[in-house]
Amino acid sequence: METTARSGEPGDAAARAGVRAAARDRAEAGEPAARDRAGASEATARAGETAQTLDRGLRLLHLVADAPAGLTVTEAANRLGIGRAAVYRLVGALTGHGMLRRDGDGRLRLGAGVLHLARRAQPLLAEGALPALRRLAEQAGATAHLTVVEGGEGVALAVVEPSWTSFHVAYRTGARHPLERGAAGLAILAGRAGVADPVSTVGELQPGAYGVAAPVLGVPGLEASVGVVALAPLDAGTVGAQVLAAAQSIAAALS
Repeated sequence: METTARSGEPGDAAARAGVRAAARDRAEAGEPAARDRAGASEATARAGETAQTLDRGLRLLHLVADAPAGLTVTEAANRLGIGRAAVYRLVGALTGHGMLRRDGDGRLRLGAGVLHLARRAQPLLAEGALPALRRLAEQAGATAHLTVVEGGEGVALAVVEPSWTSFHVAYRTGARHPLERGAAGLAILAGRAGVADPVSTVGELQPGAYGVAAPVLGVPGLEASVGVVALAPLDAGTVGAQVLAAAQSIAAALS
């Protein structure tokens, strides 16, 4: 006697159950891969947001650094092209790290944390400049120096004295002076205007002292000059060319 399973009978139900189980197994097997793809997409999105926030924070620091009178939050938002709320978030984080501060009028200014980082970087700057300074001191027979801007003043970051002269100027590392006086400061001011020509002065920082300096250009975030100082007149043409070559060499070393 033959038996045939008809539609709706037990054999047919078992076949359908098997199909459903196989489909469920395939779906479950694909879930980890789907979760991995979703996780990777979320991680990429978070990384992009972090990079954008970092970029905005650094741009904000540069804007404040370039604004002697400070910036309001509204001014910062307009220049960055973002909302005030986003600026407030950036200011909160940067203030917490000492990179920014609010003055009595609520304007944004650089914080002491920036100076701390700058001082940590100064030994590296001095080290990179020393070969060119040594060469300049020996060529000119005068004390060579690298001067940087700190707190609106010029500061002698590195000083090299010539080895073969009978006498020379003793110029102390860390010496400060106004940018408006002396060849080193005037060269920095000229550099702000994009002028690379050497600057010469006589007796502006010390009676009877002669100075020649040129700005260090092309190094992002650095305002500096290279110069020499002597107790006798310096040939502006010869020494000026030597100073300019040293400034270019140091710019290449620090870039």
